Amino acid sequence: MLSPTPLSLFCALLLCLPLAVVFTVNTTTTPNSTSNSTGKNDCLRNGKTLFLSAPPPPPPPLIIPKDDESLFRVAGRVNPKPSPPGGAKKLAFMFLTTSPLPFAPLWEIYFNSTSPNLYNIYIHADPTTHYDSPFQGVFADRVIPSSKPTQRFTPTLISAARRLLSHALLHDPSNYMFALLSSSCIPLHSFNFSYETLTRSKKSFIEILKNQPGMEARWAARGVDVMLPEVALESCRIGSQFWTLTRKHARIVARDERLWSKFKLPCLHWDTCYPEENYFPTLLSMHDPRGCIPATLTHVDWRGRSDGHPRTYEAAEVGPDLILTLRSARPRYGDEETNGSDSSVTRRHDPFLFARKFSPDSIQPLMDIASDVIFKD
Repeated sequence: MLSPTPLSLFCALLLCLPLAVVFTVNTTTTPNSTSNSTGKNDCLRNGKTLFLSAPPPPPPPLIIPKDDESLFRVAGRVNPKPSPPGGAKKLAFMFLTTSPLPFAPLWEIYFNSTSPNLYNIYIHADPTTHYDSPFQGVFADRVIPSSKPTQRFTPTLISAARRLLSHALLHDPSNYMFALLSSSCIPLHSFNFSYETLTRSKKSFIEILKNQPGMEARWAARGVDVMLPEVALESCRIGSQFWTLTRKHARIVARDERLWSKFKLPCLHWDTCYPEENYFPTLLSMHDPRGCIPATLTHVDWRGRSDGHPRTYEAAEVGPDLILTLRSARPRYGDEETNGSDSSVTRRHDPFLFARKFSPDSIQPLMDIASDVIFKD
């Protein structure tokens, strides 16, 4: 019998190597039987499951462009439909603030009542503002890295909202609806109530008003005829700065260049310059009016106000009666006509899900009625 040569041994080793690789790759580790697929810890108390939820993971910090032009361009290319198909829909809560969040304790209760797999939180915080205490709890590590200074009477508030939308679009393909909120906003219902209301809708909730006093002055705030030809006076709309958009409409906002080329211009008359109240309703009214319910789900009281600021609810006013009154109010659905939207809006009575403005010192009376009133649907 011939003894093996070094060459034959080397060839045999090469033949066996693929088998070793296959065996190694296919070898699996038995998962820990105590973990669950939701990424959270559950415990039972009196037969009920309580969620001890951790905040959703922060957005990937390196793959998202920091300059606005690139950010908007990339976000405008995402899939307009949530994915994966048939997966759980998520709500994107986007806080636009120049101050700490005084109602964070109330929002903590709101978010911790449910699975963290049903929502994401994004914060645009003015980097020039000093925050006495950093964002904590569910708000920790939620400030988007592209946050920039904002100022009233300028297009910076539009840019901030577009950054929030773009980050939310890129961060999680499961984000289905995108709600813009301020630091003075509070929830009027439980998370589950809000979730069911928004995920059942296939349309955006954005106030779209046409025949409003002062429209021509707003349209000409950058100069006479400057908005032409992109935005004719007849096409200009007004609406609340706070809205909830579908993924399709969030993508439209992120990718827009045509209307933005006009609305980004500085105003010559600051007293009629409220770009954030004109840009979004005008854009969506021109692109997809029938895909919008022309109303906001954030309650605000403008009665008797002429200084550009809505009524602020003080601590002494906060109580069950106030919350129930805000809940029962009917949103305003556009003008007398429906601005090209679904004619069924005349028969709608969608619930207000949020409300503003509340003074920071009203947090304690709000917490006192949180369990028995605010989050009791």
